Amino acid sequence: MAVPFYRHSLTPEAGARIAEVLASPFLTTGPQGARVEERLRGFFGVDHAKLTSSWTQGAIATLLAYGIGPDDEVIVPAMTFAATANVVRLVGATPVFVDVDPSTLLINRGLVAAALTPRTRAVIPVHLYGQMVDIPALRKVLPPSVRIIEDAAHCFEGSRFGRRPGQDGDAAIFSFYATKNVTCGEGGAVITNDPELARLLTQTVLHGMSAGAAQRFQGGSYKHWDIDRLGTKANLPDLLAVLLEPQIDTVEERLVKREALSLRYEKALAGTPFTWPTIAPGAVSARHLFPIHIPGDGRDAVLYALGQAGIGATVNYRSVPSLTYYRSTVEAPLVPVSQAWGEGTLSLPLFPDLRESEQDEVLAVLLSLADEMSLAKQPHRAAAE
Repeated sequence: MAVPFYRHSLTPEAGARIAEVLASPFLTTGPQGARVEERLRGFFGVDHAKLTSSWTQGAIATLLAYGIGPDDEVIVPAMTFAATANVVRLVGATPVFVDVDPSTLLINRGLVAAALTPRTRAVIPVHLYGQMVDIPALRKVLPPSVRIIEDAAHCFEGSRFGRRPGQDGDAAIFSFYATKNVTCGEGGAVITNDPELARLLTQTVLHGMSAGAAQRFQGGSYKHWDIDRLGTKANLPDLLAVLLEPQIDTVEERLVKREALSLRYEKALAGTPFTWPTIAPGAVSARHLFPIHIPGDGRDAVLYALGQAGIGATVNYRSVPSLTYYRSTVEAPLVPVSQAWGEGTLSLPLFPDLRESEQDEVLAVLLSLADEMSLAKQPHRAAAE
């Protein structure tokens, strides 16, 4: 039985919603996006939300709004997707890598404090795999001038001590990429309680323009626009935004399924050589991914075996400082936890519609490999005794 890494949950109703937009005047950013932004403000309990064309473009727009650029430093975890560091480079600033906690794989606060310099303008904590960083605790090690820009690409419905992304940081940025828990294929959003950031984002997501298409044609007359700061092109069209609202309404129902499947993996794999991140006290993970770590140098062999069985698996992630571009352009400290995790991790299929019979296929391959690993260890154990 072939088991995909991911299968989306969009229904035929999504096509009908797109047809409604096609019959309207606005294919690009318009009233549908405004409705979704209102829904996001309510879901996260924040004052402002701005849809974007991707997490990456939302992050660039946020960094531009804060005026972060050349001569500035932004602290990022070494264990994350490359985009977290890329956006810092793309605005001309320098990413400063720090290692992660070996248990949760979340950014290490003590190392953040040690990495601070007079050039530090922001920290981008990553809510990796769906588990939130403790933002109030992170705030305690930072001077007031350093912004916290949460990378919540994996953590739409997660929380920490009852607080959601964006409630305690200066901003939180989401991804609505195809495999995310809430998706429109490509897209993102920035949320914040900072009115000045929200005002600037309306410009930096649209070239720096003072008015978008919908605003230029309100009231029956054309309104002139201006540019008084640099921006990118990051707005989300209504054709995609229209897919989001129904998923926001049902995301917590799907989390129940993700949690059940994750716990089923954990129960079945307990006692094997495979390990996975610990969920910290007070955290409710969005369970975006289910990553495991394979000891030694066995990761690629496990990937191959899963592939031969028709099972989709991928790597999330190699440490960013180990990637060729960053090895040659950024001087990074040793990050042994991120390096070791990146050399041994892979992610298993996890999505709400994953059937138990499909999950059993995945587990059958893994448990067989675990038995082989245990047998391979026995002669060494006997020799040691």
